[in-house]
Amino acid sequence: MAELPEAMTRAPLRTVRPQDLATVYTQPNVQLARLTRQGRVRRAAPGIYYALPDDQDTAWLPTLEALAAGTATALYGERVPVLMHLTAARLHGALPRAITRAMVAVPAQHRPLRVLDRPAGVITFVTRDVDALDATLVRTDLGPALVTTPEQTVLDLTKRPTLGDMPGEAQAAVRTLLPRCAPERLDQLARNQRMVRTLQRLRTDHPQPELEP
Repeated sequence: MAELPEAMTRAPLRTVRPQDLATVYTQPNVQLARLTRQGRVRRAAPGIYYALPDDQDTAWLPTLEALAAGTATALYGERVPVLMHLTAARLHGALPRAITRAMVAVPAQHRPLRVLDRPAGVITFVTRDVDALDATLVRTDLGPALVTTPEQTVLDLTKRPTLGDMPGEAQAAVRTLLPRCAPERLDQLARNQRMVRTLQRLRTDHPQPELEP
């Protein structure tokens, strides 16, 4: 069995589009279909594929959060997309159960994508100024990805609690993340991102004296 091309195994989050392999294969779609049948590559979404890690068998599945990071990175470039909202809360351990929606901030509009490697899963792309987001690098099943910090995440959850159609989970995630947030950082982000009213609502809905400025 032939080795996977380095263009795939070394791609960010091991995720590529067929055109990314044009210098390796004369017919990338044909070769990706062959590798998919062998169980070494899997379709993440229409036109996007990821290589299974070398130490995993064909039954392994990455988390939806990792899949969303890889898919968005294949579309927009390395260290451009930022996992946000409930997806960030999930990676920060503030949302204990897995969900079937993933939210990722990207610099240009893109329609939602239904994932293809599991029965249910949708990636929602949210157009944001990604450079202005407060983000940190977090390890996922497929590799490192940018994720909004706890402070950015609670502001986003408060501003758009119905994004993802899980307002109860959004509120619960805010309650879990707030004790980890630095008040001065919340103030700074709210000012820089025109979210002062959002921060005021956050502090009204979740009063915590230690978080007051």
